[in-house]
Amino acid sequence: MAESVLLAGGTVVDVDGERRIDVRIDPVSGRVVEAGADLDVVGSEVHDVSGAYVLPGLVDVHVHMRQPGREEAETVETGARCAALGGYTAVVAMPNTTPAIDCAAVVREVLELGRTAPCDVHSSGAVTIDRAGETLAPMAEMAALGVRLFTDDGAGVQDPGLMRRAMEYAADLGVTLAQHCEVDALAAGGHMHEGEWSSRLGIPGQPAEAEEMMVARDLMLARLTGARIHIQHVSTATSVAMVRAAKAEGLPVTAEATTHHFTLTHAECASYSPLFKVAPPLRTDADVEAIRAGLADGTIDAVATDHAPHTQESKELPFEQAPPGMLGLETALALAIGHLDLPMVDVVRRMSLAPAAIAGVADVHGRPVAAGEFANLCVLDPGATWTVDPTVTASRSRNTPYGGWTLQGKVIHTVLHGEMVVRGGEALR
Repeated sequence: MAESVLLAGGTVVDVDGERRIDVRIDPVSGRVVEAGADLDVVGSEVHDVSGAYVLPGLVDVHVHMRQPGREEAETVETGARCAALGGYTAVVAMPNTTPAIDCAAVVREVLELGRTAPCDVHSSGAVTIDRAGETLAPMAEMAALGVRLFTDDGAGVQDPGLMRRAMEYAADLGVTLAQHCEVDALAAGGHMHEGEWSSRLGIPGQPAEAEEMMVARDLMLARLTGARIHIQHVSTATSVAMVRAAKAEGLPVTAEATTHHFTLTHAECASYSPLFKVAPPLRTDADVEAIRAGLADGTIDAVATDHAPHTQESKELPFEQAPPGMLGLETALALAIGHLDLPMVDVVRRMSLAPAAIAGVADVHGRPVAAGEFANLCVLDPGATWTVDPTVTASRSRNTPYGGWTLQGKVIHTVLHGEMVVRGGEALR
């Protein structure tokens, strides 16, 4: 058995920039042991990655694993395999499971399910019991198990007084509150963005203001409490502008945008296909441009997938009855490369370094590719083109909106704690 794994001939891109070096990994310690030009190949399992990028493993702060309770759509194992194939070495599982992740017992269950997964699975915790928006969940007992991100994702906390108390609690615990910004009274009954396409199609819409009013409220509450707030799946130009202003003021706010909110618009709903139904909904061309600009200038810190598997039966219901959500883990990196027009180092910042910091895992993930650092890496062939086939996925579900799209940039290897979990584009576990 080879003593080490050598990634030879690639171009490393990390926080220190871009350079052509070899990377030697020790599978026993799970760390990079050497990084330099023309390393000795003796005693190593050599992988020629000439022409490829060697990147810190990607991190996703917004993934729906569905387990416990909705295993017919996804499990922690299958979701983690999707993540590894997409170049991710760490993900944060959202709490809208059945039962909700609103107590230490369910957190332990999710962490145990992820113990042998091909990427690190971290659990978020619900802000309120059963995500019902009425009573605060026991955040301290979940934080004691390592939970660093709390959200009622899928539902915004509607009561501003309760949200204030949650923020004060979170500030004392040193954790981050992540908010699905949506005012129910405005969004209720809407199934896509309220605008010209909803009018044409006769589908009830949700106004952009349903998101923007809660973004404004929570930024004010962050100012009041000093709590760290993370705005999930920002989707409108006005939301981007508010986050930009809050950051300029020095408020402790971060934000994410999904791949579908910078690649698709509400015009896609003209097909009446529920594959294009998401929450928050797909928005206008101007909103898409604002999201791209926000990711370019750092107003939006992270690209997230909001990977949301659903069974084929549920996504074949009529548009207004179907659940919102799309798959995202296996296509995200290629979509970011193809649609954001960012240098590779900035793609790494948005998809690895920043989300690792938001998730509280920056001590292990999103690290420089250097001797002594944890070997959580992905290797990307930037020239590889491939066509998205909804039937070829590690997910138990098939609800990708990108079926038939030709993308450029393919993950060929993923290394987790020194172990190659994806090799040649194939999952090894």
